Amino acid sequence: VVGDATAFPVSMARGASFDPDLETRIGDAIGAELRASGATYTGAVCMNLLRHPAWGRAQETYGEDPHHVGVMASAFVAGLQRHVMACMKHFALNSMENARFAVDVTADERALHEVYLPHFERVAAAGVASVMSAYNSVNGEWCGENAHLLTEILRDEWGWDGFVTSDFIFGLRDPIASVTAGLDIEMPFRQQRAMALTEAVADGALAQADVDRSVERIVATLLRFSTVFELQPPADVVGCDAHRALAREAAAASTVVLRNGGALLPLALDTIGRVAVLGRLAAVPNLGDGGSSDVRSSMVVTALDGLRERFGAHRVDHSDDDASIAAGADVVVVVVGYTKADEGECIEAAGADELGRSVFPPVDHPSLGTGVPWVAPPDPVRPPAAATDGGVDRMAPGGDRASLRLSAADESLIAAAVAENDNVVVVVVGGSAVVMPWASTVPAILMTWYSGVEGGSALADVLAGDAEPAGRLPFVVPSDPAHLPHFDRDATEITYDLFHGQWKLDRDGYAAHFPFGWGLGWGSVDVVRAELVDPSTLVVSVHNPGRRTLRPAVFAHAGIEHGEWERPARRLVGFARADVAPGATVDVEIDVDWSMLDVRVDGDWITEGGEYVIDVGRYAGDPEAVTVKVHR
Repeated sequence: VVGDATAFPVSMARGASFDPDLETRIGDAIGAELRASGATYTGAVCMNLLRHPAWGRAQETYGEDPHHVGVMASAFVAGLQRHVMACMKHFALNSMENARFAVDVTADERALHEVYLPHFERVAAAGVASVMSAYNSVNGEWCGENAHLLTEILRDEWGWDGFVTSDFIFGLRDPIASVTAGLDIEMPFRQQRAMALTEAVADGALAQADVDRSVERIVATLLRFSTVFELQPPADVVGCDAHRALAREAAAASTVVLRNGGALLPLALDTIGRVAVLGRLAAVPNLGDGGSSDVRSSMVVTALDGLRERFGAHRVDHSDDDASIAAGADVVVVVVGYTKADEGECIEAAGADELGRSVFPPVDHPSLGTGVPWVAPPDPVRPPAAATDGGVDRMAPGGDRASLRLSAADESLIAAAVAENDNVVVVVVGGSAVVMPWASTVPAILMTWYSGVEGGSALADVLAGDAEPAGRLPFVVPSDPAHLPHFDRDATEITYDLFHGQWKLDRDGYAAHFPFGWGLGWGSVDVVRAELVDPSTLVVSVHNPGRRTLRPAVFAHAGIEHGEWERPARRLVGFARADVAPGATVDVEIDVDWSMLDVRVDGDWITEGGEYVIDVGRYAGDPEAVTVKVHR
């Protein structure tokens, strides 16, 4: 919202990079563009756990695993806070969109502390300036006035000392209770508190000390960042060439090769005469959500733009839906997936109107008089004659997905392309997992996410072999949506337990279609050795038997053998990336976060004694993983 700025790949894409150093560089660039525009504060650090891929704002977080999300978000904050104050959100258990104003999420102590809070604690410890509370209720208390979350956990247990803001407009229901619970600032302007707090302090319903406490925290945080604010980059840093180059690098580093049958990719350029590009999404800018994570970028390189630039416009044909152009082409690129109409932030007008009337009392208006009732904003203008694909309204205003599959039209387009040509590459655009019953019918599948202003250029770099598609899945893709937790996008109450994503499939004995950490790149490496050289450092030897330099990710998943408490069989406790030249073997260090395996009981953390096993491999459940055992 600061102007014609650089739209980087969305957070889920960057989560797929598994590259904290890259994420810090991106945070630095975004922070510089913000500060150059006059901003001192950003709410960009969305880090709610992906409990279910149907969540409409999945694209705004990093993945399904708390260790991974915490590491990536901490790296992002480190870059941002060289220039501005950063806010982590939404605190907590906010991973449904349509029901976010109404749902009460129940989570017991173990689920709360072992699954849904560790990443927030890591970022709090890293010094994030601010926290935004969530709209939803947790264990019967709205997050904006939930003293257990905002004071007992965030401040008393974690010792964090920044300031807390509400989510916008409807982020608190009781203005007095919100202050006493530890919420410092009502956003985005004076509303409920302006009508209630002066009288509450006067009659003793609200202690002056509680007000002073919030003021103190706000001012203290501003003072801590005062020297940061003194440094303001020049205005021309916004949307600069260096940042666009970084966005292009990030888009390639985030691209996940899900399938590459017959080694179709990278393309043998000397054999490519004509390229057929199919799909309506190939030729339109598609940066992701248009809500809180919207970035206004006018110069977007689409997939079609990038391919025509790389292969020559005269060699690239395009059609939204006419698969006959695939006949005789040397390669067919089918671009399918979603837009912000299918998944994203959603404020349903009728629900907002009802909530507004219940939260905001009649107000005094300078010209209309006293007792003026709340009036909801008008419905957003929508295109006429909403288009549908397989019964799905593609003009719906975002929200949670009703299905994890592509639209019927997209799946039909893939089938039609395959009927015309054997060399089909399917490019999937979206914010989280897509169930792909058609996957085995095509030789190559790429997940490119919402890839930012240079996404089309990065796609061409990858297909031509100029860049390594280094992405790895930051979540599991099941073969059947029924293998995932229950998800009701209209729920008023839901229980979150210890199991979701890869952990749930492992527990229930279901093989993933594509497991957590999956990604083929341009070749496979071998993990030949792993050794725990001190209690929290693994040294892993990785060998590249191929002919291209590779940048693999290596994952350490750990668990206890025969433990007393139920828990995931293996949890991610560390990961690292390495550049490995052809024929080379390199050592990479992985910091092991043993806290991921502790158990929370009656307010205390317990490290269970016994034999722990670390599987070091290329993805979750890798059958060729190297095993390290340690007694703790």
